[in-house]
Amino acid sequence: MKPRYVILDALRGFAIMGICLANFPEFSLWTFSDPSAWSGLDKVTRAVQTFLVDGKFYTLFSLLFGMGFSIQLDNAGQKTRTFYRRMVILFLIGLCHLLFLWSGDILMLYAAMGMLLPLFKRLPTRKLLVAGGVFLVLPVICEAVFGTALSDPLVAGQWRICALYGITEANFGTWLADITSYKGMLQFLHQGAVERMWEFVSSYRFFKVLGLFLIGFAVGRERVFADLGKYRGLLRNILLYGLLLGIPVSVLYTWNSMAGEPLGSVAQSVFYLLSVYPMGFAYAAGFSLLFGRSPEGKGWLLLTKPGKVACTNYLMQSVLGVILFYGIGFGLGGKVDLLGTEAIALGVYALEIGMSALWLNYFRFGPVEWVWRMLTYGQRLPLRK
Repeated sequence: MKPRYVILDALRGFAIMGICLANFPEFSLWTFSDPSAWSGLDKVTRAVQTFLVDGKFYTLFSLLFGMGFSIQLDNAGQKTRTFYRRMVILFLIGLCHLLFLWSGDILMLYAAMGMLLPLFKRLPTRKLLVAGGVFLVLPVICEAVFGTALSDPLVAGQWRICALYGITEANFGTWLADITSYKGMLQFLHQGAVERMWEFVSSYRFFKVLGLFLIGFAVGRERVFADLGKYRGLLRNILLYGLLLGIPVSVLYTWNSMAGEPLGSVAQSVFYLLSVYPMGFAYAAGFSLLFGRSPEGKGWLLLTKPGKVACTNYLMQSVLGVILFYGIGFGLGGKVDLLGTEAIALGVYALEIGMSALWLNYFRFGPVEWVWRMLTYGQRLPLRK
Protein backbone atom coordinates (compact mmCIF):
# COMPACT_ATOMS: atom_id res chain seq x y z
CA MET A 1 0.00 0.00 0.00
CA LYS A 2 1.23 3.49 -0.83
CA PRO A 3 2.12 5.45 2.34
CA ARG A 4 -0.38 8.20 1.61
CA TYR A 5 -3.26 5.73 1.92
CA VAL A 6 -2.35 4.61 5.43
CA ILE A 7 -4.36 7.50 6.90
CA LEU A 8 -7.46 6.27 5.05
CA ASP A 9 -7.12 2.75 6.43
CA ALA A 10 -6.55 4.10 9.94
CA LEU A 11 -9.61 6.33 9.63
CA ARG A 12 -11.67 3.37 8.39
CA GLY A 13 -10.49 1.36 11.38
CA PHE A 14 -11.53 4.19 13.70
CA ALA A 15 -14.91 4.50 11.94
CA ILE A 16 -15.56 0.75 12.21
CA MET A 17 -15.13 1.03 15.99
CA GLY A 18 -17.71 3.82 16.15
CA ILE A 19 -20.11 1.91 13.90
CA CYS A 20 -19.88 -1.03 16.30
CA LEU A 21 -20.67 1.21 19.28
CA ALA A 22 -23.61 2.73 17.40
CA ASN A 23 -25.15 -0.53 16.18
CA PHE A 24 -24.76 -2.92 19.11
CA PRO A 25 -27.53 -1.38 21.26
CA GLU A 26 -29.89 -2.53 18.51
CA PHE A 27 -28.35 -6.01 18.32
CA SER A 28 -28.65 -6.34 22.10
CA LEU A 29 -32.30 -5.22 21.79
CA TRP A 30 -31.63 -2.47 24.35
CA THR A 31 -32.91 0.03 21.77
CA PHE A 32 -36.36 -1.59 22.07
CA SER A 33 -36.48 -1.29 25.87
CA ASP A 34 -38.95 0.98 27.67
CA PRO A 35 -37.26 4.33 28.51
CA SER A 36 -39.27 4.49 31.73
CA ALA A 37 -37.43 1.35 32.88
CA TRP A 38 -33.94 2.72 32.19
CA SER A 39 -31.64 2.88 35.19
CA GLY A 40 -29.69 6.01 36.02
CA LEU A 41 -26.59 4.39 34.53
CA ASP A 42 -28.53 3.59 31.35
CA LYS A 43 -29.57 7.23 31.01
CA VAL A 44 -26.04 8.53 31.52
CA THR A 45 -24.59 6.00 29.07
CA ARG A 46 -27.28 6.81 26.52
CA ALA A 47 -26.59 10.54 26.86
CA VAL A 48 -22.85 10.02 26.35
CA GLN A 49 -23.48 7.73 23.39
CA THR A 50 -25.88 10.19 21.75
CA PHE A 51 -23.47 13.07 22.33
CA LEU A 52 -20.26 11.36 21.15
CA VAL A 53 -21.34 8.53 18.84
CA ASP A 54 -24.81 8.94 17.36
CA GLY A 55 -24.43 9.88 13.68
CA LYS A 56 -20.80 11.02 14.01
CA PHE A 57 -19.15 7.79 12.91
CA TYR A 58 -21.76 7.19 10.25
CA THR A 59 -20.75 10.65 8.95
CA LEU A 60 -17.08 9.64 8.99
CA PHE A 61 -17.81 6.28 7.33
CA SER A 62 -19.80 8.01 4.58
CA LEU A 63 -17.05 10.57 3.97
CA LEU A 64 -14.56 7.74 3.59
CA PHE A 65 -16.79 5.97 1.09
CA GLY A 66 -16.94 9.19 -0.92
CA MET A 67 -13.15 9.48 -0.85
CA GLY A 68 -12.83 5.86 -1.90
CA PHE A 69 -15.22 6.38 -4.81
CA SER A 70 -13.14 9.30 -6.07
CA ILE A 71 -10.04 7.10 -6.02
CA GLN A 72 -11.86 4.28 -7.83
CA LEU A 73 -13.10 6.61 -10.54
CA ASP A 74 -9.61 8.04 -11.00
CA ASN A 75 -8.09 4.54 -11.12
CA ALA A 76 -10.54 3.68 -13.87
CA GLY A 77 -9.24 6.60 -15.91
CA GLN A 78 -12.56 8.42 -15.43
CA LYS A 79 -14.41 5.50 -17.10
CA THR A 80 -17.45 4.51 -15.14
CA ARG A 81 -18.30 1.01 -16.40
CA THR A 82 -16.12 -0.76 -13.82
CA PHE A 83 -17.28 1.64 -11.12
CA TYR A 84 -20.96 0.88 -11.82
CA ARG A 85 -20.24 -2.83 -11.77
CA ARG A 86 -18.56 -2.37 -8.40
CA MET A 87 -21.63 -0.53 -7.08
CA VAL A 88 -24.01 -3.23 -8.34
CA ILE A 89 -22.01 -5.91 -6.49
CA LEU A 90 -21.99 -3.78 -3.33
CA PHE A 91 -25.76 -3.34 -3.65
CA LEU A 92 -26.23 -7.11 -3.85
CA ILE A 93 -23.96 -7.65 -0.82
CA GLY A 94 -26.03 -5.12 1.11
CA LEU A 95 -29.29 -6.70 -0.03
CA CYS A 96 -28.16 -10.12 1.22
CA HIS A 97 -27.09 -8.53 4.50
CA LEU A 98 -30.50 -6.86 4.84
CA LEU A 99 -32.59 -9.91 4.01
CA PHE A 100 -30.62 -12.67 5.70
CA LEU A 101 -28.65 -11.17 8.58
CA TRP A 102 -29.60 -7.72 9.90
CA SER A 103 -32.23 -5.12 9.10
CA GLY A 104 -29.87 -2.21 9.76
CA ASP A 105 -27.82 -2.54 6.57
CA ILE A 106 -26.32 0.64 5.08
CA LEU A 107 -24.32 -0.84 2.18
CA MET A 108 -27.34 -1.03 -0.12
CA LEU A 109 -28.01 2.69 0.29
CA TYR A 110 -24.31 3.45 -0.14
CA ALA A 111 -24.27 1.56 -3.44
CA ALA A 112 -27.44 3.25 -4.71
CA MET A 113 -26.16 6.74 -3.89
CA GLY A 114 -22.68 5.85 -5.14
CA MET A 115 -24.15 5.18 -8.58
CA LEU A 116 -25.06 8.87 -8.76
CA LEU A 117 -21.52 10.13 -8.18
CA PRO A 118 -20.36 9.91 -11.81
CA LEU A 119 -23.04 12.51 -12.61
CA PHE A 120 -21.06 15.00 -10.48
CA LYS A 121 -17.50 14.09 -11.49
CA ARG A 122 -17.10 17.02 -13.89
CA LEU A 123 -18.08 19.61 -11.27
CA PRO A 124 -15.18 21.67 -9.86
CA THR A 125 -14.31 20.99 -6.25
CA ARG A 126 -15.97 24.13 -4.91
CA LYS A 127 -19.27 23.25 -6.58
CA LEU A 128 -19.00 19.69 -5.31
CA LEU A 129 -18.77 21.03 -1.76
CA VAL A 130 -21.70 23.37 -2.31
CA ALA A 131 -23.81 20.55 -3.76
CA GLY A 132 -22.88 18.35 -0.81
CA GLY A 133 -23.95 21.07 1.61
CA VAL A 134 -27.27 21.54 -0.19
CA PHE A 135 -28.05 17.83 0.08
CA LEU A 136 -27.26 17.90 3.81
CA VAL A 137 -29.72 20.78 4.32
CA LEU A 138 -32.51 19.20 2.23
CA PRO A 139 -33.68 16.78 5.00
CA VAL A 140 -34.48 19.74 7.26
CA ILE A 141 -36.59 21.33 4.51
CA CYS A 142 -38.32 18.02 3.73
CA GLU A 143 -39.02 17.42 7.42
CA ALA A 144 -40.65 20.85 7.68
CA VAL A 145 -42.72 20.42 4.49
CA PHE A 146 -43.61 16.72 4.44
CA GLY A 147 -42.86 15.36 7.90
CA THR A 148 -43.21 11.58 7.74
CA ALA A 149 -46.09 11.57 5.24
CA LEU A 150 -43.95 10.11 2.47
CA SER A 151 -43.01 7.10 4.59
CA ASP A 152 -46.43 6.36 6.12
CA PRO A 153 -47.35 3.74 3.45
CA LEU A 154 -44.18 1.83 4.35
CA VAL A 155 -45.19 1.76 8.01
CA ALA A 156 -48.56 0.29 7.06
CA GLY A 157 -46.84 -2.28 4.85
CA GLN A 158 -44.46 -3.24 7.64
CA TRP A 159 -47.27 -3.96 10.10
CA ARG A 160 -49.16 -5.98 7.51
CA ILE A 161 -46.13 -8.25 7.24
CA CYS A 162 -45.86 -8.37 11.04
CA ALA A 163 -49.47 -9.54 11.23
CA LEU A 164 -48.65 -12.48 8.94
CA TYR A 165 -46.12 -13.82 11.43
CA GLY A 166 -47.74 -12.83 14.71
CA ILE A 167 -45.28 -10.02 15.43
CA THR A 168 -47.01 -7.41 17.59
CA GLU A 169 -46.06 -4.26 19.45
CA ALA A 170 -45.98 -6.36 22.63
CA ASN A 171 -43.41 -8.91 21.38
CA PHE A 172 -41.60 -6.76 18.81
CA GLY A 173 -38.71 -5.89 21.10
CA THR A 174 -38.19 -9.45 22.34
CA TRP A 175 -38.94 -11.49 19.20
CA LEU A 176 -35.30 -11.97 18.16
CA ALA A 177 -34.27 -13.06 21.66
CA ASP A 178 -37.18 -15.47 22.04
CA ILE A 179 -37.03 -17.28 18.70
CA THR A 180 -34.71 -20.28 18.47
CA SER A 181 -34.92 -20.97 14.74
CA TYR A 182 -33.44 -19.17 11.77
CA LYS A 183 -36.90 -19.28 10.16
CA GLY A 184 -38.24 -17.09 12.96
CA MET A 185 -35.34 -14.71 12.49
CA LEU A 186 -36.06 -14.51 8.75
CA GLN A 187 -39.67 -13.60 9.50
CA PHE A 188 -38.50 -10.64 11.56
CA LEU A 189 -35.98 -9.66 8.88
CA HIS A 190 -38.79 -9.72 6.30
CA GLN A 191 -40.66 -6.93 8.05
CA GLY A 192 -37.34 -5.36 9.04
CA ALA A 193 -36.42 -4.81 5.39
CA VAL A 194 -39.56 -2.71 4.92
CA GLU A 195 -38.89 -0.92 8.20
CA ARG A 196 -35.40 -0.07 6.95
CA MET A 197 -36.86 1.51 3.82
CA TRP A 198 -39.19 3.49 6.09
CA GLU A 199 -36.19 4.72 8.09
CA PHE A 200 -34.41 5.84 4.93
CA VAL A 201 -37.46 7.74 3.68
CA SER A 202 -38.66 9.19 7.00
CA SER A 203 -35.19 10.57 7.81
CA TYR A 204 -34.43 11.48 4.18
CA ARG A 205 -31.18 9.63 4.64
CA PHE A 206 -30.57 9.28 0.91
CA PHE A 207 -29.98 13.05 0.80
CA LYS A 208 -27.66 12.85 3.80
CA VAL A 209 -25.58 10.03 2.32
CA LEU A 210 -25.30 11.69 -1.08
CA GLY A 211 -24.27 14.97 0.53
CA LEU A 212 -21.53 13.30 2.57
CA PHE A 213 -20.40 11.31 -0.48
CA LEU A 214 -20.00 14.52 -2.49
CA ILE A 215 -17.96 16.17 0.26
CA GLY A 216 -15.82 13.04 0.60
CA PHE A 217 -15.54 12.93 -3.20
CA ALA A 218 -14.16 16.49 -3.18
CA VAL A 219 -11.68 15.67 -0.41
CA GLY A 220 -10.56 12.56 -2.29
CA ARG A 221 -10.14 14.45 -5.53
CA GLU A 222 -7.92 17.07 -3.85
CA ARG A 223 -5.88 14.25 -2.23
CA VAL A 224 -5.93 15.98 1.14
CA PHE A 225 -4.85 12.69 2.73
CA ALA A 226 -1.75 12.57 0.50
CA ASP A 227 -0.19 15.70 2.03
CA LEU A 228 -1.55 16.37 5.50
CA GLY A 229 1.17 18.93 6.16
CA LYS A 230 -0.01 21.08 3.27
CA TYR A 231 -3.56 21.12 4.63
CA ARG A 232 -2.70 21.39 8.33
CA GLY A 233 -4.19 24.89 8.61
CA LEU A 234 -7.43 23.80 6.98
CA LEU A 235 -7.66 20.73 9.21
CA ARG A 236 -7.12 22.86 12.32
CA ASN A 237 -9.93 25.19 11.29
CA ILE A 238 -12.28 22.26 10.64
CA LEU A 239 -11.44 20.83 14.06
CA LEU A 240 -11.84 24.16 15.86
CA TYR A 241 -15.05 25.36 14.25
CA GLY A 242 -16.51 21.87 14.10
CA LEU A 243 -16.19 21.54 17.86
CA LEU A 244 -17.24 25.14 18.60
CA LEU A 245 -20.49 24.59 16.72
CA GLY A 246 -20.93 20.86 17.25
CA ILE A 247 -20.47 20.59 21.02
CA PRO A 248 -23.15 23.07 22.19
CA VAL A 249 -25.66 21.96 19.55
CA SER A 250 -24.92 18.30 20.40
CA VAL A 251 -26.02 19.10 23.94
CA LEU A 252 -29.36 20.32 22.56
CA TYR A 253 -29.59 17.35 20.21
CA THR A 254 -28.95 14.91 23.07
CA TRP A 255 -31.40 16.59 25.44
CA ASN A 256 -34.19 16.82 22.84
CA SER A 257 -33.65 13.21 21.81
CA MET A 258 -33.72 11.79 25.32
CA ALA A 259 -36.69 13.95 26.35
CA GLY A 260 -38.86 12.61 23.51
CA GLU A 261 -38.29 15.58 21.18
CA PRO A 262 -40.39 18.20 23.05
CA LEU A 263 -39.12 20.85 20.62
CA GLY A 264 -40.42 18.84 17.69
CA SER A 265 -38.95 16.81 14.86
CA VAL A 266 -38.01 19.83 12.73
CA ALA A 267 -35.93 21.27 15.56
CA GLN A 268 -34.30 17.85 16.03
CA SER A 269 -33.47 17.77 12.32
CA VAL A 270 -31.83 21.19 12.65
CA PHE A 271 -29.89 20.03 15.71
CA TYR A 272 -28.74 16.96 13.77
CA LEU A 273 -27.53 19.13 10.89
CA LEU A 274 -25.61 21.54 13.14
CA SER A 275 -24.14 18.97 15.54
CA VAL A 276 -23.62 15.59 13.90
CA TYR A 277 -21.88 16.81 10.74
CA PRO A 278 -19.59 19.40 12.40
CA MET A 279 -18.60 16.83 15.04
CA GLY A 280 -18.04 14.14 12.41
CA PHE A 281 -15.89 16.49 10.34
CA ALA A 282 -14.00 17.49 13.49
CA TYR A 283 -13.33 13.83 14.29
CA ALA A 284 -11.85 13.33 10.81
CA ALA A 285 -9.75 16.50 11.03
CA GLY A 286 -8.51 15.85 14.58
CA PHE A 287 -7.62 12.26 13.75
CA SER A 288 -5.71 13.41 10.65
CA LEU A 289 -3.78 16.03 12.63
CA LEU A 290 -2.76 13.45 15.23
CA PHE A 291 -1.77 11.03 12.49
CA GLY A 292 0.32 13.73 10.80
CA ARG A 293 2.41 14.17 13.93
CA SER A 294 3.63 10.56 14.00
CA PRO A 295 2.46 8.63 10.93
CA GLU A 296 4.79 5.73 11.76
CA GLY A 297 3.28 5.18 15.20
CA LYS A 298 2.36 1.60 16.14
CA GLY A 299 -1.10 2.67 17.28
CA TRP A 300 -1.99 3.68 13.74
CA LEU A 301 -0.79 0.33 12.46
CA LEU A 302 -3.30 -1.41 14.74
CA LEU A 303 -6.16 0.71 13.39
CA THR A 304 -5.18 0.07 9.78
CA LYS A 305 -5.73 -3.68 10.20
CA PRO A 306 -9.53 -3.56 10.58
CA GLY A 307 -9.59 -0.59 8.20
CA LYS A 308 -8.06 -2.59 5.35
CA VAL A 309 -10.90 -5.11 5.57
CA ALA A 310 -13.61 -2.67 6.63
CA CYS A 311 -16.47 -4.24 4.66
CA THR A 312 -15.70 -7.70 6.05
CA ASN A 313 -15.55 -6.31 9.58
CA TYR A 314 -18.79 -4.39 9.15
CA LEU A 315 -20.59 -7.59 8.15
CA MET A 316 -18.77 -9.62 10.82
CA GLN A 317 -20.17 -7.30 13.48
CA SER A 318 -23.63 -8.36 12.36
CA VAL A 319 -22.68 -12.05 12.51
CA LEU A 320 -21.30 -11.68 16.03
CA GLY A 321 -24.26 -9.54 17.12
CA VAL A 322 -26.66 -12.29 16.01
CA ILE A 323 -24.62 -15.01 17.72
CA LEU A 324 -24.35 -13.12 20.99
CA PHE A 325 -27.81 -11.63 21.38
CA TYR A 326 -30.41 -13.52 19.32
CA GLY A 327 -32.27 -16.63 20.42
CA ILE A 328 -30.58 -18.74 17.74
CA GLY A 329 -27.28 -17.92 19.50
CA PHE A 330 -26.53 -17.21 23.14
CA GLY A 331 -29.77 -15.26 23.59
CA LEU A 332 -28.33 -12.34 25.57
CA GLY A 333 -30.75 -9.89 23.96
CA GLY A 334 -32.64 -7.85 26.52
CA LYS A 335 -30.45 -9.14 29.37
CA VAL A 336 -27.55 -6.65 29.11
CA ASP A 337 -27.71 -2.97 30.07
CA LEU A 338 -26.41 -0.27 27.73
CA LEU A 339 -23.01 0.07 29.39
CA GLY A 340 -22.53 -3.68 29.20
CA THR A 341 -23.63 -3.63 25.56
CA GLU A 342 -21.02 -1.01 24.69
CA ALA A 343 -18.36 -2.95 26.59
CA ILE A 344 -19.24 -6.00 24.48
CA ALA A 345 -19.03 -3.84 21.35
CA LEU A 346 -15.50 -2.75 22.28
CA GLY A 347 -14.61 -6.39 22.91
CA VAL A 348 -15.93 -7.30 19.45
CA TYR A 349 -13.86 -4.51 17.93
CA ALA A 350 -10.73 -5.69 19.77
CA LEU A 351 -11.39 -9.18 18.41
CA GLU A 352 -11.68 -7.73 14.91
CA ILE A 353 -8.34 -5.98 15.27
CA GLY A 354 -6.67 -9.26 16.22
CA MET A 355 -8.41 -11.32 13.55
CA SER A 356 -7.76 -8.70 10.87
CA ALA A 357 -4.06 -8.58 11.74
CA LEU A 358 -3.83 -12.38 11.66
CA TRP A 359 -5.72 -12.62 8.36
CA LEU A 360 -3.62 -9.96 6.66
CA ASN A 361 -0.43 -11.80 7.59
CA TYR A 362 -1.40 -14.44 5.05
CA PHE A 363 -3.91 -12.89 2.66
CA ARG A 364 -4.01 -9.85 0.40
CA PHE A 365 -7.67 -8.93 0.91
CA GLY A 366 -10.48 -9.53 3.34
CA PRO A 367 -12.80 -12.37 2.24
CA VAL A 368 -15.68 -10.05 1.31
CA GLU A 369 -13.32 -7.59 -0.40
CA TRP A 370 -11.79 -10.47 -2.37
CA VAL A 371 -15.16 -11.70 -3.66
CA TRP A 372 -16.22 -8.11 -4.37
CA ARG A 373 -13.10 -7.51 -6.47
CA MET A 374 -13.39 -10.76 -8.40
CA LEU A 375 -17.04 -10.18 -9.28
CA THR A 376 -16.23 -6.61 -10.27
CA TYR A 377 -13.40 -7.53 -12.63
CA GLY A 378 -14.82 -10.89 -13.72
CA GLN A 379 -11.66 -12.84 -13.06
CA ARG A 380 -10.11 -14.95 -10.32
CA LEU A 381 -7.63 -13.00 -8.23
CA PRO A 382 -4.98 -14.52 -5.98
CA LEU A 383 -5.92 -14.29 -2.30
CA ARG A 384 -2.81 -15.62 -0.59
CA LYS A 385 0.18 -13.35 -0.29
